[in-house]
Amino acid sequence: MPLTRRRMLQGTAALAFAALDRTAFAEDQAAAPIVFVHGDSDAAAIWQTTIWRFESNGYPRGRLFAISFTDPQARDDDTVAQANRSSTVDQLRELTAFIDGVRAETGAQKVAIVALSSGGYSTREYVAVNPASVSAAVLGGTPNHGVFAIDALLGSEYNGRGPFLKKLDAGDSEVTPGVPFLTLRSDGFDLYAQPDGGIVFGKPGMPLNMTADGPELKGATNILLGEVDHRETATGPRAFAEIYKFIVGRGPARIAIAPEAEVVLNGRVTGVVDGTPTNRPVEGARVEVYRVSPETGERQGGAALTRTTGADGAWGPATFDAASPLEFVVAAPSAPVTHIYRSPFPRSFAQLDLRPAAALAKEDVDAAAVVRMDRPRGYFGLPRDIVLVDGKEPDDIPHGVPAAWHTKLKLAAVEERPIIGEFNEERIVSRAWPVRDGHITIMELTG
Repeated sequence: MPLTRRRMLQGTAALAFAALDRTAFAEDQAAAPIVFVHGDSDAAAIWQTTIWRFESNGYPRGRLFAISFTDPQARDDDTVAQANRSSTVDQLRELTAFIDGVRAETGAQKVAIVALSSGGYSTREYVAVNPASVSAAVLGGTPNHGVFAIDALLGSEYNGRGPFLKKLDAGDSEVTPGVPFLTLRSDGFDLYAQPDGGIVFGKPGMPLNMTADGPELKGATNILLGEVDHRETATGPRAFAEIYKFIVGRGPARIAIAPEAEVVLNGRVTGVVDGTPTNRPVEGARVEVYRVSPETGERQGGAALTRTTGADGAWGPATFDAASPLEFVVAAPSAPVTHIYRSPFPRSFAQLDLRPAAALAKEDVDAAAVVRMDRPRGYFGLPRDIVLVDGKEPDDIPHGVPAAWHTKLKLAAVEERPIIGEFNEERIVSRAWPVRDGHITIMELTG
């Protein structure tokens, strides 16, 4: 998203910004701008809780930036064009333009970069070309030596034996001199740092020639976080504590997110194109937002916002309190009417992009209703986590290494009752909507 447009969206949160705790940073200029870089198929919204934690420690909102790559999914072969997917060259170009915009807007000579997963690839490339523009780089769960290292699929950016990673990893030191690097990794719970192809490719016994320490880099500070999943290596509370300390130079005063009295939300409707997730704005999508009961999921009054998106895809802004759960209804062209239920938002956020569900799978069209529970900032791990949908542990979540970030419930009838999703201490109450009318329910977790 161009920075000018991003700032128009963020400007609506000015009132909430005034309530920030300024004990840690008396002036905006005391804090280095931070650029957050997401991974494959994701968007800027994955950094929501991380940004909230920085803000809750007094980090100025105007110094926190998150990019959404236009086409966030990698090509099968990095050198071969593929519709609605991007190459490593594309992502480096977009990241460079984004950071140029951040530096121009803030007047800062240097930025800190925090990346998740494959976002670390463009980060490493950017630092190599622009070391004088980066004060620090943090890579969470980046498969720095590949998801696999095999003699097939050499064109994949994820192949440790391919030309892309061989170039990045060349030399005695794997980091750019003069720029401090931090890597964060899991102790065997990272889906993309596994020795066997059973989890990633569904081929048990296939050697991937990888280990849990694959994200580490020679020359970096390498920290083992423990049994966190792939996304939690950058987005979880443990990761936040290390990221904050590495960039700021001291530990955070708090991990919990401090609520604001008034919450301003904004973002875009983005689309799935021919089955591929993109961050391209969707024009002509109708968005309605309702406050709902935390006990029944029923709507409390009329729509708090009704908007049809223009060419920029923007659906807001809208102002809420920090105590009301919300239902976002997104009716976009060529997509099911998607009812997204969310826990209360404790803080403002201007990059709350709404991506409607893809077309219903063939095996779901005979259901009366489909309810999905998604965890965009992590994976479900059993027995590590408590995961309940409609009072039962789902049977589509594997035990062991966390490898699923959504679970699905099919209902034989549309019943007028609450459908409850629980993940550890977070609880979302939703309602079922009829498949025959083209509707689907998503309970989207914050944590």
